[in-house]
Amino acid sequence: MPVDASLIQILACPACHAPLDDRTADDPAELRCTSGDCGLAYPVRDGIPVLLVDEARSPGADGTPSPA
Repeated sequence: MPVDASLIQILACPACHAPLDDRTADDPAELRCTSGDCGLAYPVRDGIPVLLVDEARSPGADGTPSPA
C-alpha cells in the first residue's frame, strides 16, 4: 500500500533529516534516506511508515548497493 505523496514531501530521515525516497512499489516496501552518508531504509507496514532508526535497514544490508 503506497504512502500518500503529500506525506512523503514532509517526512525526513530521523537520523540525518534528509528527504526520503518512496520505494513502496518495491519489495520490501520502504522509504529510503536520500543522503549518501546515511542511506537508511525505513519499512512501510500496512501503508504506515515506521520511522524508527532501530527498525531501519542499513544500506547494503540485503546485498544491494547503497542509494546514490
